[in-house]
Amino acid sequence: MTPTLVQSHLPRAGTAPRVDLGARARDWAEIQERMLVPLFEAVYERLDVGDGTRLLGLGCGSGLALLMAASRGAAVTGVEPSAPERLALARKRLAPDSAPEAAAGGAGGAGGAGAAGGARLVEGGPADAAGPDVPAYNLVTAFQPIGCMAGDSEGLSSLLETAAPLTDRGTPVVLVGWGPPERCATSMVLRVATKLADPMRSAGSWRPALRDDLEEVAQRAGLKPDGSGRVACPFGYADVESAVRGLLSTGLFDAAVGATDKAQVDKELTEALHPHRRHDGTVWMPNVFRYLIARTP
Repeated sequence: MTPTLVQSHLPRAGTAPRVDLGARARDWAEIQERMLVPLFEAVYERLDVGDGTRLLGLGCGSGLALLMAASRGAAVTGVEPSAPERLALARKRLAPDSAPEAAAGGAGGAGGAGAAGGARLVEGGPADAAGPDVPAYNLVTAFQPIGCMAGDSEGLSSLLETAAPLTDRGTPVVLVGWGPPERCATSMVLRVATKLADPMRSAGSWRPALRDDLEEVAQRAGLKPDGSGRVACPFGYADVESAVRGLLSTGLFDAAVGATDKAQVDKELTEALHPHRRHDGTVWMPNVFRYLIARTP
């Protein structure tokens, strides 16, 4: 959760709250990011990701999806334009022996070893992942889900337009969105963000996911839809404290924190999570996410 599970292409509403970005990145990597593992697995299985796959991950964050692709034999490149703290964690996962280039936007983190078998990690956008010696990509992923907050797809189409020239013709591009609210228990919890955020601003406000959210983004980017699927991705946490930390790490509650304060958001989130707490203290929220496969021209 680009904020989106954090949406890096989503403009933040209101005054950005002061947070420990390093701690937030760790919460994302250790608590929240794994919630989408079933989605990553389903997409990679459907597209037969493995040896010969040259993957470009947009908004790669702390790199779990890239690591999973690399473990299948794919050559992976991740770009992250707005979360350097997450990218630093991705480098530890995928290229622990590499040092990022000093220049912002450079192809830092090239190389690596272990399960990754080599990875490029770039602080910047798709254009920063290009180069005369870089083969064309044959898979592009944008795994940060859209479709639950107003404005959370803004900028994604232009990001995809920039990535398209780096690919082979007909390359699959994977977009991800939240499923119908009635099948996403977390939707009700996300309404806390709307309740507490500045009502005069639309960005940061919860809205129900729409059936054609992904298709509209693909159309604006000049991509041709070529199949879709739904995947169950329950959000499970060891306790309420972990659930609050994980959800805050998505960035979806930044506008609410900016409009009130973190203590108030923590309190409201804790109350909203109460119906999802089980007898053993764990928190469980069933969700369904949808993915769209589109093709580059």
